[in-house]
Amino acid sequence: MTTILDVLEKGASFLTQKGISDARLNMELMVAHELGLKRMDLYLRFDQPLEEAHLTSLREKLKKRGQHTPLQHLNGVIHFGNYEFKADHRALIPRPETEELVSLIHAQTFTKPARILDLGCGSGVLGLTLAKDLGTSCEQLVLADFCPAALALCAENAAALEVPATFIESDLFAAIDGTFDLIVANLPYVAETERENLEPEVRHDPEMALFSGTDGLDLLRLFSAHCAPFLKPHGLVALEVGYDQGQAVADLLTAGGLTLLSIGKDLSQIPRFPLARKPEKAHCPS
Repeated sequence: MTTILDVLEKGASFLTQKGISDARLNMELMVAHELGLKRMDLYLRFDQPLEEAHLTSLREKLKKRGQHTPLQHLNGVIHFGNYEFKADHRALIPRPETEELVSLIHAQTFTKPARILDLGCGSGVLGLTLAKDLGTSCEQLVLADFCPAALALCAENAAALEVPATFIESDLFAAIDGTFDLIVANLPYVAETERENLEPEVRHDPEMALFSGTDGLDLLRLFSAHCAPFLKPHGLVALEVGYDQGQAVADLLTAGGLTLLSIGKDLSQIPRFPLARKPEKAHCPS
């Protein structure tokens, strides 16, 4: 008889040997999802025996996790803010730090309910979370991505969360119309020179969601140069960028005609969230 505790202990030991960080937590999340339980429920069921079907499924997932397949892909879900999102190979797995960007946005003043653009939306965690929190309607939420597969995943998440939205396949602002109270983006920002240094799990993300030129700033340069006309006066733009790119992107935004508010810090106190606003009377970019 194999119990939940047996699986947790043996699985955590295996993952530790394979170099997986937080091996016990990984196993708890894997087992809880397999059984349809909350993670904390496991502590009340350590002696519960597992059916062979569950054991077979967990063995296969454990093997893949030991090969650094992301846990989010194995479970098929990510938890972001107060919501659950479908996760797979079609879009970037959002990092826990990205939730800090949502908190920073909530602390800002802008028209609410806002007309929101999530540019490069991927799975949709930013735009859909903000829409749920702010009560944004269909006409007010635009989710755009260059990748049709990512946009399809985003639409699936919107349907599951019952968030009405407009979905647009667009290369940055190319297919976008109108102006917005809030533009959010977590665009590719990894430099090509960092390719070999990425963690094995990150390499499961789509390449087009990761890399952006030799210094990682190619798309952010284009975004910053073209963003201002799509913001309403006093509109807010909020970005996530690389660990060493905060000031550089802030400078790009101000060169594009925006007024920098701050560069917010992530959970590790790294300044990676430039926040900027369109002045009431915008000046022409230099």
